[in-house]
Amino acid sequence: MNYRHSFHAGNSADVVKHSLLIALVRALQLKEGALTLIDTHAGCGLYDLGGDQAQRTGEAVQGVLRAFADPNPLLDDYRAAVQAVNAGDEPQLYPGSPRFLAQLLRPQDILILNEKHPEDAYTLRGVMRDTGAAVHERDAYELWLAMVPPRTARGVVVVDPPYEQTDERARITATLAAAHRKWAHGVTVIWYPLKDQATHWKWKQQLRRIGIPKLLLVEHWLYDSEQPGIYNGAGLFIVNPPYAFTQALPPMLEALRAALAPEGHRGEIISGWLGD
Repeated sequence: MNYRHSFHAGNSADVVKHSLLIALVRALQLKEGALTLIDTHAGCGLYDLGGDQAQRTGEAVQGVLRAFADPNPLLDDYRAAVQAVNAGDEPQLYPGSPRFLAQLLRPQDILILNEKHPEDAYTLRGVMRDTGAAVHERDAYELWLAMVPPRTARGVVVVDPPYEQTDERARITATLAAAHRKWAHGVTVIWYPLKDQATHWKWKQQLRRIGIPKLLLVEHWLYDSEQPGIYNGAGLFIVNPPYAFTQALPPMLEALRAALAPEGHRGEIISGWLGD
C-alpha cells in the first residue's frame, strides 16, 4: 500500500492518530521532566485541503470535517490544534504530526523531525522554521535507532511511514526490536493502515515475538465487515503508554468511533494489549 500523507490529509486515520497523539503527550507531560519527541516520517508538516492531491481523494470530508461537526467535548483538544493553523471556522489547512507535536512543546521539550524525500524535507523546514524543531533528511529507520535513547530521560518516537515498500513492516519490526533493546522504557507510536485482516494478523504475530511487555494495540475499523482490497481503517501500536493515557482511552475511542462511522456503518475501535 502506498499511503502518502498529502493524498490522505485530514482523513479518519489522521483524526484518530492525532487525537490520541495529543492525549498521549499530555499524559506524559503530567510529569515536569523534559521530553524528546521524534517523528521519523514527518512529511511536509502542513497540507492544503483544497489542493490537488487532497481533493483527488476528498477524504477530509469523512475525517476532520466530521470531527469539526461533532459536538463531543472529548474532541475539543484535537479541534483546537487544527484550528490553530487556520483562520476561518472550517479548516482549509491540515497540520501533520510535526505541527501537532510543535503545539504541545513546553520550554524544556525537544522536537526532532525526519523526512527522507528531498522536496518534502524542504517544505517541512519552511513549515517548521518558527518552532525550533531540528529537521533531518535521513533514512527513517537509521535515524530511529540512532536517536534512542534520547538525551532527555523520557521521550516519544512516532513512526508513520507511507508503506510504499514491500518490506516496510519487516523494517519496522526489526528496528523496534533493536530500539527496545537500547531503550526498554521508551514510548513508541507506530501507525499503520488496515487493508486486510490476514496481513495484519501475520504482522501482529511477528511483533508479539519481540516480547515487549507493554505493547498496546488500537484499531479503527471503518466498516461493519471487512471490505476486501480497499482501505478499511488504521491503527496504532503504542509501546509503554502511560497509565493516565490508558485510563482515559475508552471514552475517547467511543467519541472517535461515533464521529467517524461512515453512513450505514457503526464502525468499531478496539484496544488491548498485544500479548493478551
